[in-house]
Amino acid sequence: MIAKSLPNLFTIGNLFLGILSIIFVFNGLPDYAAILVIVAMLTDGLDGRVARALNVQSDFGKELDSLSDVISFGVAPAFIVYSVAFQGLNDAAAWIVTAIFPICGALRLARFNVVAGTPGYFVGLPIPAAGGVLCTLALFHTSLSPYILIASTILLSFLMVSNIKYPSFKKVAIPRPMLWIAPLLLIGAVILAKMYPGQLSKLVFIPLVLYALYGLKKNVNIIVRRLARKHRKQLESQYQEEQPAQSEG
Repeated sequence: MIAKSLPNLFTIGNLFLGILSIIFVFNGLPDYAAILVIVAMLTDGLDGRVARALNVQSDFGKELDSLSDVISFGVAPAFIVYSVAFQGLNDAAAWIVTAIFPICGALRLARFNVVAGTPGYFVGLPIPAAGGVLCTLALFHTSLSPYILIASTILLSFLMVSNIKYPSFKKVAIPRPMLWIAPLLLIGAVILAKMYPGQLSKLVFIPLVLYALYGLKKNVNIIVRRLARKHRKQLESQYQEEQPAQSEG
């Protein structure tokens, strides 16, 4: 019974951190709120791996995970970036951009739950990665223009609902004998986040941004190849049309 509930406990931990993050925002502690979201990423990464290691995957756990992700990596990051960067801007624009992020995150999760994806890949940027990038950017809001944060929010929202393929690391499993280390990892992450908030944020930010840009670059490469192929076909068609004209002359 405990083994079957263990993955859901990690998911509930993810949801708890997301709700706590929103509370911190309302209490004027956006930096700590952002760090909680980053720690929630760890619990989100553990719940599925623990479920697969124990062979206790369920539709209930899948739906609970999606609902938790909307709060922790959709609503919480949107509130955080709004509180630190958007309040001095036009109200309507700030509200719309803030709302777009969790809405796109919810659409991304709904599509993930009902549409069969490509094995080994996610279609669209996963919401934990998008939320992690946004929260880390919010931690450096004093050094960034609000317009950079607006552009980043819109870009991340687009990437979540796009058809860009991102590598999935779900096959990186946790050996069953090592499951007892998972709660210790979570506790250790919380302690490190409290002791070294800036360093932890930078450590997480770099791989997340590279991951987001990887999919964007890959999509750009596909578009460039399609345009080159189309241009080559046009040249071939033009050449074939000119050949009869030259023979007639």
